[in-house]
Amino acid sequence: MAEEVKKETPAAFKVTIDNITIDVAPGTTILNAARSIGGDVAPPAMCYYSKLEGSGGKCRTCLVEVAAGSTADPRPMPKLVASCRTTVMDGMIVKNITSEKVTDARNGVVEFLLINHPLDCPICDQAGECHLQDLGYEHGKEGTRYQFARRTFKREDIGPYIQLHMTRCILCYRCTYVADQITNKRVHGIVDRGDHAAISTYISRAVDNDFSGNMIDVCPVGALTDRTFRFKNRVWFTKPVDAHRDCENPECCGKATLWLRGEEVFRVTARKDQWGEVQSFDGKPGWICNTCRFDKKETKDWTIEGQTLVARHSVIGANKYKKLEMPAETIKEVMNGRDPKLMMNIHNVSEVNNPNIQLSEIEGPAHSEDFNRSAEHVAGEGESTQWGMKK
Repeated sequence: MAEEVKKETPAAFKVTIDNITIDVAPGTTILNAARSIGGDVAPPAMCYYSKLEGSGGKCRTCLVEVAAGSTADPRPMPKLVASCRTTVMDGMIVKNITSEKVTDARNGVVEFLLINHPLDCPICDQAGECHLQDLGYEHGKEGTRYQFARRTFKREDIGPYIQLHMTRCILCYRCTYVADQITNKRVHGIVDRGDHAAISTYISRAVDNDFSGNMIDVCPVGALTDRTFRFKNRVWFTKPVDAHRDCENPECCGKATLWLRGEEVFRVTARKDQWGEVQSFDGKPGWICNTCRFDKKETKDWTIEGQTLVARHSVIGANKYKKLEMPAETIKEVMNGRDPKLMMNIHNVSEVNNPNIQLSEIEGPAHSEDFNRSAEHVAGEGESTQWGMKK
């Protein structure tokens, strides 16, 4: 019996996402492969967090269509798959924004996420940087088909710095992973099951450790809010700047974003990347301790590096510029060197009106007669002049 010959795994897999082909390392998820392309090609993710092991696979907002499984087996996958949990194969073809199935499924997922979510964006501290807000704007509907009573919870202070508004929670589990993986012990979690499932602690105000504030940063909605910043300001009225300090805690990276209004520091958060996740420094996630987050709220405590780069489409980026940069004039290049003034002056090209007639010089309102007679010459003192021209 002939021995089976195993082929070596290639160093890189070719995967096509929305008609864009890239090379990625084996083991890469579809979501991370799409993020390497960037833009609208990357599916949204409400529960996946690359810095938290085990996250993902719960919210279903990142569903994609696999039109071809691989080069070896080009059959399509029968159902939509969660891109955060599905690894790529060599020759895989994926559809995200180019698939009507994905769009319909994502609209349905957003509708389910908003079933119990309150419409309190005007009073929510997460407004302006809420991922669910962006998702609802892109895939939500004007109304709701849900006719039953929504589940509600009382606001609860689960620690000295964090308030839990469970009515807004979408059960992404991110905060539990943070407590499990970067704190000494986890004292909160998911209690009950099904429609009664909720995040809570058995002992009130029990969340108190050096890195509990990072639970606020990873929350994609306004379920976990900073009690020291609550109702104090809107994020788009503040100016985010990058800053650092020499923190005494060896586990703290000491690099943060200060949210200023004037010289006052309203809040301190970890630095985030374009996907809303904590940035990495020296190969490690940039988590910050509670001392940096809640106790160091004066500019003298920090070394300010410069203004934080904010996404162009974000409301936080409104009227925040490092310097005034005028866009380059490109009309002349587009017109193959022609002066843009020649393009804008239609009179010389159309030969309808006399380009030298000044409408402001015509007595009274301009009428068709003024332009019909524009080619006539009117006798006057000295040389004759055209109609409408000053003598």
